[in-house]
Amino acid sequence: MNCQPIGIVKSPLTDGVDKGWGEIRSEIHVFKQFAPGLKGIESFSHIIVIFEMHKSSWNADTDLVRHPQGRTDMPLVGIFVQRAKHRPNPIGVTTVQLIGVHENVLQVKGPDAIDGSPVLDAKPYFPQYEKVTNPRTPEWVDRLMSEYF
Repeated sequence: MNCQPIGIVKSPLTDGVDKGWGEIRSEIHVFKQFAPGLKGIESFSHIIVIFEMHKSSWNADTDLVRHPQGRTDMPLVGIFVQRAKHRPNPIGVTTVQLIGVHENVLQVKGPDAIDGSPVLDAKPYFPQYEKVTNPRTPEWVDRLMSEYF
């Protein structure tokens, strides 16, 4: 697989945190050669950003099965049951509120990407595709996310 970044995240956060992502405001600087691809994006309230978690690491011995956020009050579960940054492939996906667009810069709210993260793609949020009615999650997810947004 060969992916080339289309831009970079500019964020006040330089390292991942486990709380408060929902209020973070960041910018996505789309490289000039891809800027024409943003035409019309301002008419959407939300976008989906795919990025590389460039500071993450992967160790199967410690990351394949673990407690979410390292919290022992959470169950021991596999990495594919979590949204943790330490993954076999450090790919992040986040849905963000689009606050504004100025030329090749997207101002967004709520990304869980840190400063310098290479952006691989951006897509408009279509509720017809992404919205799920009556989703089911285990009870520990509510506890885990209570301070996230």
